Amino acid sequence: MSEDLNKTMNDTQPSSCYNPTAEKIGQTVAYCLIFLVSLTGNTVIGIIVYKTKAMRKPINFFIVNMAMSDLLFPIFVIPREIQKLHIDSWLIGGPLGQALCKLVHFLSDVSLIVSVQSLVLIAVDRFGAVVFPLRSPLISSKLCPFFILATWIVALAFFSPFLFAYKLVEYPEGLECVLPWNEVFGESSFFRNYIVAYLLVFHLIPLLLIAILYIIIYTKLKSHKIPGEQSTNTGKQRLQRERNVLKMAIAIVLGFAVCSMPYVMFVLLLFFASDFMKWSCGFQYFIIVAFFMARANCAINPCICFIFSSNYRRKLKTLLKSK
Repeated sequence: MSEDLNKTMNDTQPSSCYNPTAEKIGQTVAYCLIFLVSLTGNTVIGIIVYKTKAMRKPINFFIVNMAMSDLLFPIFVIPREIQKLHIDSWLIGGPLGQALCKLVHFLSDVSLIVSVQSLVLIAVDRFGAVVFPLRSPLISSKLCPFFILATWIVALAFFSPFLFAYKLVEYPEGLECVLPWNEVFGESSFFRNYIVAYLLVFHLIPLLLIAILYIIIYTKLKSHKIPGEQSTNTGKQRLQRERNVLKMAIAIVLGFAVCSMPYVMFVLLLFFASDFMKWSCGFQYFIIVAFFMARANCAINPCICFIFSSNYRRKLKTLLKSK
């Protein structure tokens, strides 16, 4: 989906807005950095939780789920973005090229949906831990695998039409991976409704729900009312731990929102205000930043975990010392 939107942008934009050579060099360096940080950081997050029994808790399981979905970007998406900056045509033909054409776009969108669902599950887990601390967890460790599996099933099912629609086509200029949606599913407004449903169900509504849950959690923590514990050292330590975990969870949500919302805004403008859009240089810069930020989120999440969590930092040091 993002490739189609990117192609629309490239076909419409004025070529005199920026220096093409400088843009290619800058984006190549930036994407290489995202590739390295995302591949290393998300892999390390998974290794830390796998090797540390004390960290095998619901919130860390969901963070690992996000990390595994984020790994799809450096494996499938970022190499294609780098190649596309220098060679516009698709390099691999045959059955393998056809499969990669479908997977690169399909898995990038699947990754985003898995991440959003993981953020919702983290918010629900924190809500239960803070607001109902004396009750059984809303999401127990035993149930985590089922919820994690569900995030992938929902994502794979929702974007399955793209597996059928994307195909590799040979033009005189070379191979190109295209999305002939109307050719596959017929002429209708279904595609626009499909994308709007995606933005509502997997971006706007989840972020609104997450915001409401964290406001309730913040209000609860601010009142210092943890039943039976608030006057003891144990209660104070628990309160501090919950605050630290909450800071990390909110930082991950904010990171996702900041990275994804410019892209969401661009898609909405493209579908509903394309006739009124002025493709000025300023708007071109906004689009380039929007696409870049949507890709950069896969590298930001592990950085947030190491910045806000002392547990992850300690385990990283231990992991490095053991090498």
